Amino acid sequence: MWTKKIQKELVHLQKDSQMRQLKQTKDATEKQITINGQRMLNLASNNYLGLANHPHIKQASMETIEQYGVGATASRLIVGNHPVYDEAENALLTWKRAEAGLIVNSGYTANVGIISSLVGRHDLVFSDQLNHASIIDGIILSRAKHKRYRHNNMDHLEAMLKKAPKHKRKLIVTDTVFSMDGDVSPLHDLVTLKKQYNALLMVDEAHGTGVFGPNGEGYSYDQNVQQHIDLHMGTFSKALGCFGAYVIGEQPLIDYLTNKMRSFIFTTGLPPALLGAIQTAILVVQMEERRRLRLHQLAEQFRTLLQDYGFFTYNSETQIVPIRIGTNEDALQFSERLQAKGIAAIAIRPPTVREGDARIRFTVTANHTESELIQAATIIAAVGKELGVIS
Repeated sequence: MWTKKIQKELVHLQKDSQMRQLKQTKDATEKQITINGQRMLNLASNNYLGLANHPHIKQASMETIEQYGVGATASRLIVGNHPVYDEAENALLTWKRAEAGLIVNSGYTANVGIISSLVGRHDLVFSDQLNHASIIDGIILSRAKHKRYRHNNMDHLEAMLKKAPKHKRKLIVTDTVFSMDGDVSPLHDLVTLKKQYNALLMVDEAHGTGVFGPNGEGYSYDQNVQQHIDLHMGTFSKALGCFGAYVIGEQPLIDYLTNKMRSFIFTTGLPPALLGAIQTAILVVQMEERRRLRLHQLAEQFRTLLQDYGFFTYNSETQIVPIRIGTNEDALQFSERLQAKGIAAIAIRPPTVREGDARIRFTVTANHTESELIQAATIIAAVGKELGVIS
């Protein structure tokens, strides 16, 4: 019975062009990637600063293996809290100028654990319509009342806050850089509403960490509102080229999460080698500002090229540059034609985005060259004309 039901669901996924399959990739840390044996330009990676293959970060990882071995062997609260955790967290707090923080296993487990620990069935969570799935899943797991406001629409958010009972605990949560649209959140307005309606404010800096801020601290630091945000979550797996995530805030909040966050308590700690890599990546991000400046310059040039060809790039103003396609089938065909022409770019379909709003999501990295992006834009435009996406 269950097998037939699952097979039927797979048939529907295939029919709706939503079937996903794993493809073998090689050299994914580089600007050139091999997918199923074909070499192509990598415009699908989150390795924004090109640090995933940085020699100093790799060396730090290897040295940490020699000192501490391969595995953490247990959760951090048992015997998995190696000294390198303290070293990495101290580097994090110095970088972020934060009172307290905690390194956890991934952005997904961080968001699920933080939100489900902070709020419960009698509380309210106000979440941007385009927030990451991990935020949504954290809200569902918390059993709090989910109030989803229209994307970056502060009037809609305020209208819901006004209707909320004053005695209810309220959490506002948002991405700072939205992963599929490439736009940013209005943090100044969110801080104002947070204060006015006595809410807690949490931001997800997964795609802002390393990319924005005076020293790559994140978009909230770029906007100079970091001190007014209660909890910052971010990842080391994108611009920093490593793996893992963090949460920072005031000491009582971090102490509370250490004792209540189930996705932290009941999981094995990160391998020591990753923590050594994280600590060094934090230093590299601060020292190599040229990577960040180059990334912004290249992203702006590439986005302008696509817009000049007639593509709709949503409200992108970051290193994430999507183009609207429409149907799932068209997006898949577009992606396949790009790959045949030597460009790795992936079709983004529901449930990641809304029905009828499938797209190709391009990501620029500091490792790309201007000539590579100009050539890529020319090929993308040619495919767009072939498929009738642009005229």
